[in-house]
Amino acid sequence: MGKLKADIKNWRTTILGILGGIAICVPQLINLLDSDPATVFQLSIFLAGLAAMGVGVAAKDGDKSSEDVGIK
Repeated sequence: MGKLKADIKNWRTTILGILGGIAICVPQLINLLDSDPATVFQLSIFLAGLAAMGVGVAAKDGDKSSEDVGIK
């Protein structure tokens, strides 16, 4: 847990990025798992949600300097 905590220095941005990505991914998962043939799972949208989560983890908060978050 210590390594994960050290990697997530920007908890606000990380949480918002993950929540945004989940909001994009969940409807696609519902489309994939329902039994209605009219709904279509779109891989590109699902991957965009995963990318949003990645950006949220990698981004730094706007009110923090590079020195505050340990970027060299």
